Amino acid sequence: MDSTDTGYQKYNMILDINPKEVKFYGRNLLTADSLNKKFGNLDNRHIDMTGQVVKRKTNTGENENFINIKFGYYSFKTTDKINWHISGETKKVQQYTLQKATAGFGGRNWIAWFSKEIPFNEGPFKFSGLPGLIFEIYDTRKNFIYTLLKSEELQVQFSTEDFLESNFGNKAISITEKQKQKLLTEFFNDPFSFERTNFTKNDTLHININGIEISTIDELNAQVKNMQEVIKKYNNPVEIDKAMHYKN
Repeated sequence: MDSTDTGYQKYNMILDINPKEVKFYGRNLLTADSLNKKFGNLDNRHIDMTGQVVKRKTNTGENENFINIKFGYYSFKTTDKINWHISGETKKVQQYTLQKATAGFGGRNWIAWFSKEIPFNEGPFKFSGLPGLIFEIYDTRKNFIYTLLKSEELQVQFSTEDFLESNFGNKAISITEKQKQKLLTEFFNDPFSFERTNFTKNDTLHININGIEISTIDELNAQVKNMQEVIKKYNNPVEIDKAMHYKN
């Protein structure tokens, strides 16, 4: 997530292929939802940190993207056409023959390995359109590496209404990409605007931010600076051409 990091963060993601639509989301979202359904509550919640929750109609590049911004949950639509160049190069992985393909997407160059033996034209995140399921894909700098770990056929379609189309009680609000950028900029400029408003109304208020008790505006401003530094570290999204560039 930070271009200066040397170590990787690992996430288990799910590529959910249904007859009419395809979804890509974190396994932690599914786990939290399953626990809620089991115990009949909303005590288990999870916020996606990958920025890669999407769904689309099968065999299209029309994606609906989902994102958490502070207390809100939003969705916005993008058209993501990927022009693949299929190579004659192949390799064997277990019993499958994988074929190489390359493409430019999101400001990065990608190498994919797909198998025609599994006839789904799909892959992780927004990577689709090859004549077979993508088993491996990575950018040439290897900032992002996706590997298929497990494939499972379900007998029924699993509902994602409570954690993808909604985020544990918050239904996604439809916005544009421009509105998304505005919301992210506003959040960066004052990530604790709600707390600041409460301070203005009550001079004797004490609040807790990340385990630190805040009792003055100066202390709050110091936490704003700290949070802004954290936000700026998330500077290396998959689609690097859409990275936010915040002013100091």
